Amino acid sequence: MSCQVQSLWEAYKDFFPIGAAVNAETVKTHEELLIKHFNSLTAENEMKFSSLHPQDGVYEFKDADLIHDFAKRHNMKLRGHTFVWHNQTPEWVFKNEDGTSVSRDLLLERLKAHVHDVVKRYGNDVYCWDVVNEAVEDKTAQYLRDTKWLEIIGESYIQKAFEIVNQAAPEAMLFYNDYNECVPEKREKIYKLVRTLKENGVPIHGIGLQCHWNIFNPSFDEIQRSLEKYASLGLKIQITEMDISVFTFEDQRRDLTEPTAEMIEKQASLYAKAFKLFREYKDVINGVTLWGVADDKTWLDDFPVRGRKNWPLLFDVEHNPKEAFYRIVQF
Repeated sequence: MSCQVQSLWEAYKDFFPIGAAVNAETVKTHEELLIKHFNSLTAENEMKFSSLHPQDGVYEFKDADLIHDFAKRHNMKLRGHTFVWHNQTPEWVFKNEDGTSVSRDLLLERLKAHVHDVVKRYGNDVYCWDVVNEAVEDKTAQYLRDTKWLEIIGESYIQKAFEIVNQAAPEAMLFYNDYNECVPEKREKIYKLVRTLKENGVPIHGIGLQCHWNIFNPSFDEIQRSLEKYASLGLKIQITEMDISVFTFEDQRRDLTEPTAEMIEKQASLYAKAFKLFREYKDVINGVTLWGVADDKTWLDDFPVRGRKNWPLLFDVEHNPKEAFYRIVQF
């Protein structure tokens, strides 16, 4: 990577922080890119419940500490991700010793203890938290996703989670985070949920829009429409997990060993349009995070098609800037 390339975060210093999702490996292997181009970090998995608290009374902070220490050493912001999710929550959280389901009160007590222990360790070094992640159903007309949190606590689990985290971290910004945020049917559900929380006086400060897109979907009109809809709630918005796949979700191809010129151009064009829109909403958007650093390490490798490579980020497999990078820094 040329030292002459403009720094991404410096290009956006008058707009919003630029973040990357990292893990215990990539803070080492992608250190140069991270230091030069990003001023915010999110732990990809290391701060999720199952990573930090795999067994009752047992915490494993090593990998999360590594990311925390890297961010602090390089004067980067640190996002916390995530306290309440239907995935990556260990079974012990929901079970009694005899294997029966815990009571509502015990589950809330366990969540509270977990939140307080994690916040006590990292304090105000984590400036915001994704408190609840992906609580809205997107495959059916159902409103909330069926989860053990919902089953045991009821719909109030979302409100309770925000209240618990706010009590433990009163200075942190608290976000509801979700994907498919530009799909009209799901957009209405996310809007309804956040509006209801706000109207009920719940301490929620923002909406996290994951923005896992591809070069064909969503349409830019839907992206604009969605951002306007969420902005109308009067809360902050963060782009929390952005990447732009070169394949649609339904595309099952495995034959490509590198992206085509058409894919590179479509990807660059959408990144450019999106970041232009983000800049226009800089009074509302207070953070943009990419879900990864460079194309050599991305969660979209093997998903949804096993054995397939994807190229969704701003830097290629050799850590060189892609066309999309140049389009978003040259504005």
